Amino acid sequence: MADRWMIRGTEFTNCNCAWGCPCQFGAKSTYGHCEEVMCGHIEEGNFNDTNLDGLDWAVLMYWPGEVPEGNGTQQAIIGERADPAQREGLRKIIHGESTAPGATHFFVYNSTMSTVLDTLYAPIDLSIDVDQRMASLNIEGLVESRGTPIISPYSGKPTRSRIDMPDWPHYTIAEMGNGNTTARAGVELDLKDSYGQFNVLHMNQDGVIR
Repeated sequence: MADRWMIRGTEFTNCNCAWGCPCQFGAKSTYGHCEEVMCGHIEEGNFNDTNLDGLDWAVLMYWPGEVPEGNGTQQAIIGERADPAQREGLRKIIHGESTAPGATHFFVYNSTMSTVLDTLYAPIDLSIDVDQRMASLNIEGLVESRGTPIISPYSGKPTRSRIDMPDWPHYTIAEMGNGNTTARAGVELDLKDSYGQFNVLHMNQDGVIR
C-alpha cells in the first residue's frame, strides 16, 4: 500500500439507538435500522507529505436495516478551508481508502455502503470535549448536532459511563452521552436524545494506535 497517513484528534458520534447502543456489543440496533452523524477534529495528522493539522470533518450515514446487512448511504463533509491536497487525503481516509482491509471503522462502514454521495465542502464549526462529554457541530444549512452528558434520573447530575474496546478498529475507550442532531444534506437526520459517543481518534493506515 503506497499511501501512509496518521490522524490524532477527537470524535463525536450521534446515532438513533438508545443510550449505550447495542451495536457496540454485536447486538441488533434499537430500532432495526441505523442512522447517524460522525464528526471529528484532527489535532495532528498527515496524508503522505500533506499536513492535515486542524481540519474538521463530518460523515452522515443511513442504513435501512442492520449495518452488517449493507445497502447504506453515506455523505462526507470536509471543512472548506482545506486545500485540494488536504481535501483529497482526508476524503480517502474517511472513505476507508488507502487503508488495510478492516483496519479502521472508516473502512468497515464504507464496505457496507451501496451509495456514496459526492463529498461536500463547507465551513464547519466544531468543538468536542471528550472528558466533559460535550460536543457542538454546526454546518450552516446542512447539519446541527449537540452532545451532552447523560443526566441521572436519581441525582439530577451528569453521569459517567464508558465502553472499553481493546480490539475494536475505532477507539480504545469511548465516553457515553446524549445526542441531538438535525441534518438536511444528502442524508437527512432527526435524532432526539439518543446515543452519543465521545472518543479520542488516533489511527493510521494499519488501524488504531494504542
